[in-house]
Amino acid sequence: MTEALKFIAACRLPTEWGVFTMHGFEEPGGQEHIALTMGDFSDGLPVLSRIHSECLTGDALFSKKCDCGPQLKAAMQAVQQEGRGVIVYLRQEGRGIGLINKIRAYHLQDGGADTVEANLKLGLPVDARDFTLAKHIYDYLGVRAVKLLTNNPEKIQTLSDAGINVSERIALQVGENAENEQYLQTKAEKLGHMLGKE
Repeated sequence: MTEALKFIAACRLPTEWGVFTMHGFEEPGGQEHIALTMGDFSDGLPVLSRIHSECLTGDALFSKKCDCGPQLKAAMQAVQQEGRGVIVYLRQEGRGIGLINKIRAYHLQDGGADTVEANLKLGLPVDARDFTLAKHIYDYLGVRAVKLLTNNPEKIQTLSDAGINVSERIALQVGENAENEQYLQTKAEKLGHMLGKE
C-alpha cells in the first residue's frame, strides 16, 4: 500500500450542490489530493462515496470524449440528496498517465484506436491509478464502510482488500453521448466496467 497521505488543511466549499468541506492531502512525493465531505459520519453506518480520478478535459473543459464530468456532477448531487457523503478526488489524470500523455493518447484515438490500444501504443500502462490512496483518506475521515458510486469493479476490490467495507455498489451511468460511445464500450469490454448492469 502507498505510504500514508498527510492531511494539510480543510475549508468550506460552497457549490451548486450545497456546502461541502474540502480536505487537502499530500503524498510524500508532493502529489496533492482532496476529499469533499458533507454531513456527519460518526454513527459508523455506510457512507455514500465516490472515488473520482482527476479528468481536466471532462471535469473542467466539458469534454464529451468521456463520462467523467457528468459522473462528478451526479456524485455531488447524490451526496446533496443523501445529506452526507464523501467524494475522494484523486489527482491521477488520464488513468494515471498524466495530461500530456492523455493528449497523445487522444490523438491516437482520433485516428481510430480505442483507449486501451492508445495507451499500449504509447508504451504506457492501461491503468496506472492507485486506489489505495482512498483508504488513507477514509481512515482520516473515520469512514469504515461505503456505499460506492462506481461502475469499476477494481475500485470495489481495492477497497475491500484494504479493509474498507463496500456495503453496496451504486451504478453511476450518466453522460453517454455519440462522442464517447466507443470509449464506454471499451471500458465495459476491456476493463470490465459494469455498464448496463445493476
